[in-house]
Amino acid sequence: MRLDFAKSAQSSIGIEWELGLVDADTGELRNVSDDILAQLKLPSDEPYQIVGEFMLNTLELVTGVCNTVDEGLDQLASAGRHILELIDTDDMALFSQGTHPFAFGLDERISSGQRYQKLLDKTQYWAYQMLIYGVHAHIGLDHVAKAMPAVNYLIQYYPHMLALSASSPYWGGYDTGYASQRTLIFQQLPTTGLPFQFHQWSEYEHVVGDLFNVGVVDDVTEVRWDIRPVPRFGTVEQRVCDGVATLQQVGAITALTQCLVHEAVGGDADAVREIDILPPWFVQENKWRAARYGLEADIIIDTAGTQLPVTQHLDQTLNRLEPIAAELKCARELSWVEDMIRSDTSAARQRAQTQSTFGHRVSQEKLAALVLDSAAETGQSLRTWR
Repeated sequence: MRLDFAKSAQSSIGIEWELGLVDADTGELRNVSDDILAQLKLPSDEPYQIVGEFMLNTLELVTGVCNTVDEGLDQLASAGRHILELIDTDDMALFSQGTHPFAFGLDERISSGQRYQKLLDKTQYWAYQMLIYGVHAHIGLDHVAKAMPAVNYLIQYYPHMLALSASSPYWGGYDTGYASQRTLIFQQLPTTGLPFQFHQWSEYEHVVGDLFNVGVVDDVTEVRWDIRPVPRFGTVEQRVCDGVATLQQVGAITALTQCLVHEAVGGDADAVREIDILPPWFVQENKWRAARYGLEADIIIDTAGTQLPVTQHLDQTLNRLEPIAAELKCARELSWVEDMIRSDTSAARQRAQTQSTFGHRVSQEKLAALVLDSAAETGQSLRTWR
């Protein structure tokens, strides 16, 4: 199967930020995204979009193609303010953590969109478990030969990005013992989870062709791997991260992704080096460790099985990426990764606030306070940007 890969400006970016709609008093989800979108009137010249998602309790902010992380954050701030203007009078707020901590999936409503109804029909009960929120970063590639090396390189940093963003320790009112319950939930569907790794684009085309032939997917966009090439945009997309509460955190994650891709494949396509492919058992273990332990994880950093604390390897990585960040004009945003390390994960801070441990049922009152505190962070971040 032939998949044409669009040519993008090298290391350009696009950002997608999923936000839950919650009641500003109770923290409960509100299934009103269709109503909000019907009222929304964006200026026609704005490069960003505000779109619905699988569940009607969710909106997604989507930037246009941006040259810098700063430009993308400006667009997200403008888009978020448009929503806040509409929902403030309806006693609602915007929320972004990896999961909603106490909602029950079967109580939620699914979008009537054809592609979403098809997914619901296929996956049934598991579709209703998608009470999850994430941040996605697209990085532009100017040649198809860079796509597989970029995917393979980002996979080596999967646990770093997940550990930084881990914000979903609760599920259905219980402490799961994990830093990122979202990660484990979102690997249950047939075309989600860790990607396969390939040296050549033709190998990826062959696998997608097989998925078409046996009826797993009808379109390449239905291959929803955590890290994937996106042929129609000419990008590599990082979908690893839990939802985060602030524009600063979105910027940190995006800058880290952009710098890593540029480090691996930023030069001439003919000079792209071969990227080591970590054994799949290492990749799987790294994902699990980051989901379980967050920034306390020890991770496997190479094919030899060398292990380091994720925070130590992040420090080394940030130092190495400083010249690249200066070149890409995202040094400020990359420095925010250090702030995320120092403040520990959102999951750890939530546990400290509720004083919960694994298996502990947390009162809805306490979990609602977590939702509303996070929503307040998001609202403040959007309103005070610039």
